Amino acid sequence: MPTYSYKVRNQIGEIINGVVDAPNTDAAAEQLFSKGYTPIKIEAGKEVKASGESGLQFFDRVKDEDLIVFSRQLATLVSSGISFIRSLDTLSEQTRSRKLRGIIEEVRKEVERGSSFSDALAKFPKVFSPLYISMVKVGEEAGVLDDILHRLASLLEHDATTRARVKAATRYPILVIVSMVIAFLVLTTFVVPKFASLYQSAKVELPFPTRVLIFLNKAIREYWPLLIASVAGVIFAFRGYVRTPSGRWNFDKFKLKVPIIGTVVEKTVMSRFARIFSTLYRSGIPMLHALDIVAGTLGNIIIARAVDVIKESVREGKGLAAPMAGTMVFPPMVTQMVAVGEETGALDDMLTKVADYYDLEVEYAIKNLSTTLEPVLMVFLAGGVLFLALGVFLPIWDMMKALKR
Repeated sequence: MPTYSYKVRNQIGEIINGVVDAPNTDAAAEQLFSKGYTPIKIEAGKEVKASGESGLQFFDRVKDEDLIVFSRQLATLVSSGISFIRSLDTLSEQTRSRKLRGIIEEVRKEVERGSSFSDALAKFPKVFSPLYISMVKVGEEAGVLDDILHRLASLLEHDATTRARVKAATRYPILVIVSMVIAFLVLTTFVVPKFASLYQSAKVELPFPTRVLIFLNKAIREYWPLLIASVAGVIFAFRGYVRTPSGRWNFDKFKLKVPIIGTVVEKTVMSRFARIFSTLYRSGIPMLHALDIVAGTLGNIIIARAVDVIKESVREGKGLAAPMAGTMVFPPMVTQMVAVGEETGALDDMLTKVADYYDLEVEYAIKNLSTTLEPVLMVFLAGGVLFLALGVFLPIWDMMKALKR
């Protein structure tokens, strides 16, 4: 359906710019008049697909920031007493994401047909997680949708902040490794061949590092399509293996066991478990359903399976703390805080304190991640530089010795 950019004046005289989907200019003008706007200018834009058609644009994904802003703004509009349909119309006009705009339009149409907001969101599982949909459903039933949306926005902001910190901490190590790989490829591709012909003419017995470099140069020059295909095959095979139950289990177990990184992963998952469980429990979601949602949002199957074990124990009336301790996955501090929360009836507060504690631990671990990895990187760089230097300069020394004789 074509899209039109517009410039309108609202009922209090303010100028508003936005876009609207309509079959033609007259239909776009009618939509704007129906919303109480006075059109000043309407211009045809590029044709975009609605989400219910052949598909949303593949590369135009909904970012975390878009979803956070959507949740915050919808909560503000709902709490201000604006009708829900009008609120969705306002958000569809203001969002910069074409994909999210199309989704909001489809959600508005579903709500107009009589569907609940949560059921309409459930039609877009790639954008709205089970956690998001379940909490919205509780907010609808309890009449506290604005409060629930604020809580969801806070959870999304927390996750986005954690991911940004991890990316910032790992940017330097990744840059060093990539630079080293590029330098190695450049050296073996352009430098080693020149030295190889010189060594062969001098008839000097080549040392092992030099022979390795010459072999790699020959392999890269003659078999580079096969090497690229092999690397791609390994990547696809690994991704396929990780998608299997046993592969996912082994990979998540490896992430928890790997030095330095494993501690960060474990603390991040514990923080996420405590914060999401606290938010769901405080929002009025039944404990079994809350545990179901939490297990699906942790991102680590080892701890998710432990949550499933806890859920079965809770279904049998055994409480939370005892089965948590029996899984041998949750640290003693977590199980002790949960036990105190169950005894005092303040489980959500105890879980929030656990989440706050692990947030500080994660922040500290991430800040020190680069510092902790520096010795490993230095050893890696020193080994790589030493190997390259020996491969290039050892034959030169041998040639100089042969000439002196």
